Amino acid sequence: MSSSVTVYFSSVSSSMDIKKAQQKMFMTLDGHKIAYNTVDVATQMGALKDMRALMGDDKALVPQIFNGDRHCGNYPQFLEAIEDEGGLYAFLDVAPPAEE
Repeated sequence: MSSSVTVYFSSVSSSMDIKKAQQKMFMTLDGHKIAYNTVDVATQMGALKDMRALMGDDKALVPQIFNGDRHCGNYPQFLEAIEDEGGLYAFLDVAPPAEE
């Protein structure tokens, strides 16, 4: 499976909860060696609208995670996935990294 994981986030937020959620998401993906792209809805014109259109939810907030055009979930769903061994890879529909 090829990975085209994308995290929609905001570099500008007054919400400490959103900042912590984004940081935890990035740290977890890095720790699991999952390659991902980021889209900053605060600096990229139209990104929030695009994210919401992909989701079919015109009120959705960041962070949101996608694999290609498929919406994988929001932060609470992400947390639920990391509770199960191997659950994150299934949640994102990516292969675990090869053992070194």
